[in-house]
Amino acid sequence: MNKKEKAQKKEKKKKLPLRRSASNITFALREVWHVSAAYFVIYYLVTLIYAPLDFLTDSFLLRMIVNKVEGNESITSIIVYIIVIASFAIAVDLLSGMYWRVISPGMYERISASIERKLFKKASSVELACYETPAFYDKYMKAMEGARDRIMRVMNTIDNLIWRTVTLLCNSFLLFFIDPVLIIFGLLPLLLGFVRRWQNRLNKKYYDEKKPIDRRVAYVRRTFYLNEYSKEMRIGGMYSRMLKELNHTYKDFKALMKRYGFRIAIANYIQRIGLEVVTILGAMFYAVWCTVYRGSMTIGDCIVILNSIGTISYCLNSLVQNFAEFGEHSLFLEDVRYFLDYEPKIKDEENAPVARYGDIELENVFFRYEGAEVDTLKGVSMKIKKGEHVALVGQNGSGKTTLVKLLLRLYDPTSGTVKMDGEDIKDYRLSTYRDSFNCVFQDFKVFSMSVKENVLLRRCDDSDDELVVSSLKESGAYDKIMSLDNGINSTLTREFDDNGANLSIGEQQKVSLARVFADSTPVVILDEPSSALDPIAEHKMFENMMRASKGSTVIFISHRLSSAVDADRIFLLENGEIAESGTHHELMQKKGKYEAMFTFQAQNYLGKEGEGNE
Repeated sequence: MNKKEKAQKKEKKKKLPLRRSASNITFALREVWHVSAAYFVIYYLVTLIYAPLDFLTDSFLLRMIVNKVEGNESITSIIVYIIVIASFAIAVDLLSGMYWRVISPGMYERISASIERKLFKKASSVELACYETPAFYDKYMKAMEGARDRIMRVMNTIDNLIWRTVTLLCNSFLLFFIDPVLIIFGLLPLLLGFVRRWQNRLNKKYYDEKKPIDRRVAYVRRTFYLNEYSKEMRIGGMYSRMLKELNHTYKDFKALMKRYGFRIAIANYIQRIGLEVVTILGAMFYAVWCTVYRGSMTIGDCIVILNSIGTISYCLNSLVQNFAEFGEHSLFLEDVRYFLDYEPKIKDEENAPVARYGDIELENVFFRYEGAEVDTLKGVSMKIKKGEHVALVGQNGSGKTTLVKLLLRLYDPTSGTVKMDGEDIKDYRLSTYRDSFNCVFQDFKVFSMSVKENVLLRRCDDSDDELVVSSLKESGAYDKIMSLDNGINSTLTREFDDNGANLSIGEQQKVSLARVFADSTPVVILDEPSSALDPIAEHKMFENMMRASKGSTVIFISHRLSSAVDADRIFLLENGEIAESGTHHELMQKKGKYEAMFTFQAQNYLGKEGEGNE
């Protein structure tokens, strides 16, 4: 067993303190109360009405009928009782039915949406490093997966607890009234509580160990049916490799069942024997003996005992289960609360001053990713003047994208300072600082929405059409988009629209580039903005971009050094340090690393062109 598995096993054995468990349950109830106090009250009020009503129409009525018949008494009172109870039950059922089927579904969605909004809001505020920290991200995913359903499951567990308690008290009082000895049989299921706790622990371990297997199965299935894997799955041996992986997961599942299946079955068996044989049959035998041999019970009382003892035993057993469920709910809600209670290290302080646009400066900046052994950036110092067009070039892993993330304050430097207009960017209000930037990342995404919404990244209407069209023209995506049936109103991807458009990677990149043309900001950052474009489209895009960004600071990253030729300044990064800087002409004259890279790329490109012309 490796260290990770030992840590996971140790984590599973941890139990929350009783106070924290109660706090988590209270947290769930507060969420429901906050959305609708009326829903909260009615949810449990219905149970408080139905539970005693169920007793009156079952055990109590049964005893009354049999005893009346046995004593040759008039059944008029029984008929009146039935009419009153039935009328009340019909009225309650009608009103509650309307509530649960018409009002409750909408309230359920409101409550679920409320907690999800909190999680989404928190997710948008935590620093990017959280998504790259496995332990934190795992808790985040658990919170997102379980929060929607878990809060309502807490409500349901308490509802069951109330129902079982009321039913238990009513039936116990009746049995005690008939013969106090019968309570002993009713209490026997409590002795099975330790078996139930053992079973719950087994089920929890089984669930925890099965979850990674389920994730692997889900992943293998995705590789077979998702479009993004379709080409690779048809080339080479990946098809058979994934089938083998599926077979491995089946073997792991069999091993899991071998570890826990028998013990879970034994726990179920002990509970069934204890409940059905010892408790129920024991009480039945005692009741029959008292009725037939001792004559101390009426037939009606005997029938009620036969009916109620099972109900009491079931209720006691269920109560033990309900309390065990609270522990399970609390563990899941702990992940939700951990995420919601997390204090972001990079905060948007409302009282901080509004950001001022000006020169951008890095002073001796070092940065190391969490868990890394070496710094990604090492003593980087540079100054980008207001309105300057700057290119960041270098090999993969040289630190270019990391530097951009620091400029956007997605991370803070490990040491050193990033400034804008002479002030540390940490001193500015975060939202106003980031509003100064417009970015296109190399791992851009298009959303399953209209082209307009993908360009503007917001809800829009017909008044935005002119802006969208002009932006698409500048990015080079206009002709393709207008060839679609619905033009700029066409939906991208077919995830939710059978008539949606599946664009090529290059066309998607042009749509993402249109976002820059649609929103004028003081600073524009382009991280490999033309990686999917051909050289001609790239050159035209850069010409348009530089023209549209006149007066703005432009920082762009590109592996194609030809796009850096017209930059005001070029910074060549190597192993997290600035190896060279200057204009294209200055760096070519220097005959250093930039000149060597540029010459190599030019010769390679011309060589390919020559081969193509042969």
